[in-house]
Amino acid sequence: MDEETQPVQPGAEHVVCARCGTAAPDGTAPPTWSCSVENGSRHYLCDDCARAHIRAIESRLDSTWW
Repeated sequence: MDEETQPVQPGAEHVVCARCGTAAPDGTAPPTWSCSVENGSRHYLCDDCARAHIRAIESRLDSTWW
């Protein structure tokens, strides 16, 4: 199954920003948040963190570098 078409499982953990720890409203990532897959796990970035690191994200730098 493709990652985008997998159904959300009941009891799944709430989404939090991987950089600052901000919790997503309603427990799901808003469309304005950024999502990346690193080492097989998803990492979400809130609006503020995504804006602050947009050049590194677009350059596909590993998050440990920024």
